[in-house]
Amino acid sequence: MANIAVSAPTAAPSAPFQKVVTVVALAWLLPGAGHFLLKRPIRGAILSASVVVMFAFGLLMRGAMFEWLWSSTDMLTTLIYCGGYVANNAAGVPYYLATWMGYVQPDVAGHVHDYGTKFLAGAGLLNVLAMVDAYEIVTGEKD
Repeated sequence: MANIAVSAPTAAPSAPFQKVVTVVALAWLLPGAGHFLLKRPIRGAILSASVVVMFAFGLLMRGAMFEWLWSSTDMLTTLIYCGGYVANNAAGVPYYLATWMGYVQPDVAGHVHDYGTKFLAGAGLLNVLAMVDAYEIVTGEKD
């Protein structure tokens, strides 16, 4: 029998920790900015426009912003409100700008308001996907 040498797979070189943190934090604060920093302007512009337009549609539909609600009686309500709050915050500057300018919409019944609420949370979740994409690009896991 012939000896066959098996080599262990080598790990891809990783980016410095400070650069990873900078890219991901910038991608969170300003949607698409992490991709601009990584010299991917078209992808950054598409992601930025998508998150901002989706957030703007949520505001125009008068969607409600989630608040942190820790309810000891109903775990599902706690999960929905806390998850929605995290999703709203994930939109970055658009969320903070809207709250700083005093946008408050009480939770009212209606299909349009409900869709607006989902658009506001969806914009934050889309920004999370953009942050993951920027992370994978800066660490070399993705081209």
